[in-house]
Parts: sequence; C-alpha cells; structure tokens
Amino acid sequence: MNSRVNFKLLATAVAAVTLLGGAEAATYNYAGDTTGAPTYNRLLTTLTSLSAVGTAVHYQTFSFHVDTAGSYDFLSVTAPKWDNFLFLYQGSFNPATPLLGAVAGNDDFPGTGTTGGIAGFSFALNAGTEYIVVTTAFGNSNFGAYANSISGAGTVIPSAVPEPASYALMALGLGLVGCMARRRVGAHQV
Repeated sequence: MNSRVNFKLLATAVAAVTLLGGAEAATYNYAGDTTGAPTYNRLLTTLTSLSAVGTAVHYQTFSFHVDTAGSYDFLSVTAPKWDNFLFLYQGSFNPATPLLGAVAGNDDFPGTGTTGGIAGFSFALNAGTEYIVVTTAFGNSNFGAYANSISGAGTVIPSAVPEPASYALMALGLGLVGCMARRRVGAHQV
C-alpha cells in the first residue's frame, strides 16, 4: 500500500473519530491491509461462539498497552469499503482458540447508520496490561486496506511482539544459518 493511500486512510479514521465524538487527549493511528493475511474462524460480536459465516476470514493483529487507565475508543475504517470487524483481546490472542481472552467486539459502529466499512467500540483499559486488537472481516471474501485509531486519556504503547509469520521466518532463517555453519564445519574436516 503506498503512502498516499495510508495518509488518506489515516485522515479518514481521524476525521471519523472526531465526527463521532471520540477524539480525546491522545490518539494512536495505524493502518494495514488484510489481503493475503492469515485466516481464522472469527467469533461473533457477542463473544459467545464462533461464526458460521466467517470461518476463514483474513486478520491482522496489533499488540499494545497504555500508560493510563481509563476509557478508550477503538475505530476501524476501510477504504474502499469492505465489511470489517474489530475485536479486542486482553493478555493474548490465539487464532486457534479465538474465544479465549476476547473482551470486546463490533461489526458496525453504533450510530453511523452504515453497514460495513466502520467498526468500533469503547472499552475501559488498565495501565500496563497487554491488549491485542484484531482487525478482520464479516465473511471469508471480505478483506482489504484499513485505518485504525485508539483514542483515550493515556498514551498507546505498541508492543514489539512479532506476528506468527515473523516467528516462522525467523525459525527458517536460523535453520539456514545452522545448515550453513554445519556445511562449513564439514568442509573443513574433509
């Protein structure tokens, strides 16, 4: 995604937060694209069971904590419009067990009069607690670019926790380094 699209998505998200009355002392913005991202069987916004429609929806995660306890507003805006979902997990998120740790979710942001394209909610966060935002979709064929914002009284501090795909790449890289070292040692012994 080019920087012009990123800027447009972020500007749309900030404008939507302001328009919806969610702008507060601090806002953290980030953007992404779920196209080609890993998939999982998402849960319902009631957080009680898994979806029969979103059985293999693409998702991306964002891990963070805040430095000040209080109410925070979460907003996700898509462009071009696709039917997005937004979930919040406390402690950890495991796509194999998506019901565990879920604390909030939304499909269509309340009061916007739209279906799809804007998801969000408010939730009280504790300072220093690890949270994970999961940006995903209604159905298996819904994916694309999004801009998210988290607004509240405190500062949002991103975590340096790699995505599962990053762990796989790191393991592959370490394996290749090990093989190269072994070949080098074997070549010197001959």
